[in-house]
Amino acid sequence: MDIRKVFGANVRVYRLAAGLSQEAIAARMGVDRAYVSAIERGLQNVTLLTILQVAESLNVRPADLLVESVQKSRS
Repeated sequence: MDIRKVFGANVRVYRLAAGLSQEAIAARMGVDRAYVSAIERGLQNVTLLTILQVAESLNVRPADLLVESVQKSRS
């Protein structure tokens, strides 16, 4: 299990479920859309603060973004 891929896949699942674009999440976080794209592709090694920022932007708990089973049950 690559936690970056799990996190990124969960961010994508929750973002799409909320009907939000990468641009919208990036604007809420104050980052570039390319950064969100890299997160979703599992290429970005995010900090705890970034996990919190993403979770707040998606209105989910930070722990929800780290659960491996979300990508299977929500997609």
